[in-house]
Amino acid sequence: MAMAIKKILIADDEPDVLSILEKKLKQNNYEVLALSNGKQVYEKACEFKPDLFILDIVMADMDGYAVGLKLRSEESFKATPIIYMTGKELATVGIQRRVSGLGFCDFIAKPATFEELLEKVKKAIP
Repeated sequence: MAMAIKKILIADDEPDVLSILEKKLKQNNYEVLALSNGKQVYEKACEFKPDLFILDIVMADMDGYAVGLKLRSEESFKATPIIYMTGKELATVGIQRRVSGLGFCDFIAKPATFEELLEKVKKAIP
């Protein structure tokens, strides 16, 4: 029996980052929905029903934390893993504490290699 294709929803307000990630994930046999702002994530997620979210922390309209909290308030996304991305060299300990406190799964600092991200994706949705 063929494995169901895993679905990943990505949100990042940098178009180049978004298109690269979308292309690479599709090459690795994931179904991908790429969005350029945080507000769209929640409404689209309800239709798309992803197995994993990859969210940029810093987005103009609604940051990744706010999006994650909104997703977590929805019963159907309480257990869906989230990988946060950030280009801000913030105190990574602070970020780790914040995302683990929210019950999220992981985070990756940009710029990261695609291999690093793919490793985290495979860990989140084996």
